[in-house]
Amino acid sequence: MKKKIIIPIVIICIVAIGICAAIMYNKMQKDPTFLGTDVVEEENNEIIAELKTVDIYKGDDRPIAVMIDNNKYAMPQAGLNDAYMVYEIIVEGGESRLMPVFKGISLEKIGPVRSSRHYFLDYALENDAIYVHFGWSPQAESDISSLGVNNINGISQSEKDFWRVKDKKAPHNVVTSTSKIIEMAKSKKYRTTSSQSSVLNYVTEEVNFEEGQIAENISIPYSQSNIVKWQYEPEIQRYARYSKSEKQKDWTTGEDVTTKNIIIEFIANSVLNDGENKDRQNLTTTGSKDGYYITNGKAIKIKCEKTSRSSKTIYKDLEGNVIKVNDGNTFVQICPINANVTIE
Repeated sequence: MKKKIIIPIVIICIVAIGICAAIMYNKMQKDPTFLGTDVVEEENNEIIAELKTVDIYKGDDRPIAVMIDNNKYAMPQAGLNDAYMVYEIIVEGGESRLMPVFKGISLEKIGPVRSSRHYFLDYALENDAIYVHFGWSPQAESDISSLGVNNINGISQSEKDFWRVKDKKAPHNVVTSTSKIIEMAKSKKYRTTSSQSSVLNYVTEEVNFEEGQIAENISIPYSQSNIVKWQYEPEIQRYARYSKSEKQKDWTTGEDVTTKNIIIEFIANSVLNDGENKDRQNLTTTGSKDGYYITNGKAIKIKCEKTSRSSKTIYKDLEGNVIKVNDGNTFVQICPINANVTIE
């Protein structure tokens, strides 16, 4: 008998709770401040923001910086899309070389790998990277020793670690892989982990400049024969790379080479008086340099500050604030100070 009485009471309670819940829901819809809903929503948003993490730079794998050939006979290159940063700097003959920096990435082919130039060391050092190259200039050889750079010179390694492929001609056909680099680094007793923070101030919330100039087509002439262009593709919110009048593709995947962020930095270059008459260049990377930060179709002027060869470059807006950088890969275009760069 008691069970027959209890069951209707339970049903009535459930119905009453449902009615109360419906009334409260309707009140919250009409008045967002009812029961402090605005406070709860704000707290939830803060929790979600805290849970977001930067994707492009994470983990404790030590970065790997590799010297990459940018001669027309070396194109296309392998691995540029997989780097969190790619530095491009002028070398002799009006050419430029690329230095992609990888972190926690597994690649079966990186290249073509070329020889070192001494000023690239400054950017390998600021990323705490293992520096990989195939040969070196006399200045680079000297500085690698004096600066204590953890380097791997492919010329002195086994052909199983650096090998020549048949679809390109020497000297534009040497490649390696991340697994081989890690093996060589361990054999040399280099650290393969790093706790260093990123050079760039990445943020998880999308950076969009309300002010700043339109930047949908960028032209960066390193020389008359070597002009880099970037074209904004709004449907993917990325920039496609063109070099030597060609839209660049990845050697392995055939995909377009693209980037989320572009940093342009103007640094004076001069011919190095080393007595060899090879037109090798010299750059003073330290000090304060003018530049631009470009992302999502807009550009702002910035200052690029580096206090020593091994210290991180600090990128600031003209008000002195460290710039926020979108979570994505970045090409750092270090170009001659008198380069006629156009941003449209």
